[in-house]
Amino acid sequence: MVRPRWQGLKPSPSRKFWQRWDQVLALIAAINLSWILFDVTYIPLRNFWLHRNLYLLPSTSLMVPLPWVPNVTPFYDVVKGIKPHRDTQIYIKHFSQLDQTAARQGINSPASQQLRLNQVELTTQLIDENPFVSSGNVGTLEKLKSLLRARAGMDSSKQAAAHLLGNKYLNNLDWQQERLFWTEKILPLIATNYWRSINENGQPVDYAWRLDTPFQLLFLLDILLRAMRLKRRFPGISWREALLRRWIDLPLLLPFWRLLRVVPVTERLSSAGLIQLEPLRAVISRGVVALLALELFEVLTLRIVDAMQEIIRSPHLPQRIRSLCSHQSVDKNEERELTELLRLWLPLILSEVGPSMRPQLLALFSHALQRSMDGVIVPAPLKGLTVIEKAESELSRQLAAGMIDTFLQLSRNAGDQLGRKDMVLEQLGVDTIDRFWEELARTLEQGPVLERSQELMVAFLEEFKRSSFRQLREQGGVNELISELDGLNFSEAKTTSQKQESGNKITL
Repeated sequence: MVRPRWQGLKPSPSRKFWQRWDQVLALIAAINLSWILFDVTYIPLRNFWLHRNLYLLPSTSLMVPLPWVPNVTPFYDVVKGIKPHRDTQIYIKHFSQLDQTAARQGINSPASQQLRLNQVELTTQLIDENPFVSSGNVGTLEKLKSLLRARAGMDSSKQAAAHLLGNKYLNNLDWQQERLFWTEKILPLIATNYWRSINENGQPVDYAWRLDTPFQLLFLLDILLRAMRLKRRFPGISWREALLRRWIDLPLLLPFWRLLRVVPVTERLSSAGLIQLEPLRAVISRGVVALLALELFEVLTLRIVDAMQEIIRSPHLPQRIRSLCSHQSVDKNEERELTELLRLWLPLILSEVGPSMRPQLLALFSHALQRSMDGVIVPAPLKGLTVIEKAESELSRQLAAGMIDTFLQLSRNAGDQLGRKDMVLEQLGVDTIDRFWEELARTLEQGPVLERSQELMVAFLEEFKRSSFRQLREQGGVNELISELDGLNFSEAKTTSQKQESGNKITL
């Protein structure tokens, strides 16, 4: 019993399993790609992950705090081989000691004064040595110096640091308010500095491959399983061809150029039905196909016209015409296409098409005979008489009918004769065609017509080539072609929807 079309074929349990497997692997590939993007951008965006502050404009101080974003730097710095820089850590620890001493004994106590002097020395040393070079944050020091100069209103950052931590400045201010400048502006900048380990190859240490290896092994297993499924479905295919069918998954196995994984991940998500890329693919392919179609048409037209011009310019044109003879252009074992085509079409035209046109041919010949008899059979003074005009019209109609009937009878007889398989008639037809090409070639060789004919035909083709390309340029490019396709598609969809609505109304 034939299954009705509206009853879908239920997938087998194994098919459901592999469908779920593909969806899970697609999600895992998407997770892996997300981690790759995070890993590649971690070093440039480390300051963001450290402070979780989003600057709307790099050149301004407009900042949006994101406290809900987790601080991943303590964990991921280990993956990238990042360690705290010794000089900046000493600076941060010393300031923390100063802050604690000031909280217990006061900012003007002897212990606090000594710690402030040490902090000024550390600031001067920090400005002179610039430890931010090792982490690539050269601009951080310049930003720190700008904050110190702006806070103290001085041109020298070293003098500004000594002034901000000096007795004269702090005697008139509350330390609890002043410390906010250091803890919220200066120390976060210093905390961005780090030191990165170097391996034996002279490259920065990066242990991301340890996290990526399980993903790569899983992807390799999936590729082998896909090849096995394809091999089971098509036993004739080789293992090499089955593996090459998954060439798009190669970036998933490469430890370098990892951003190329966006291609296989997108393909897996689309094939698993998790995302819909068909509209985007249709738009892109339509634009590419339209562009290639125009370029290809121009190239083909140019090549064909140039080839025809070369053939016409050739001094061997008569020999090429002579080569059209059937005994030179058709092999012995092949059918003579032109002769067979004429044998099929001539009987059809003579015995079927011609007799069907008898009324039109009769009217045409009758009118032509009546025009030719004007002033010849009937004298001019008698032309105005109605009886004479009717007699003349009837005479021309009868003569035309006799001629047409005789001609159509001959046409039917000739068509019947040509429709029969006649080897003598076929050979005579072939000889006639061969003789025509031979005489045409001989005539062109003997007379002065060849050179002039070549010039005229080449000029005609050149003008045809130029006018064709000019017309293509005037019609517009790819955008106009795509707009025309959109108009056809949308108008067809609109017409279909209108028909459906009208049908629904009639049904109601």
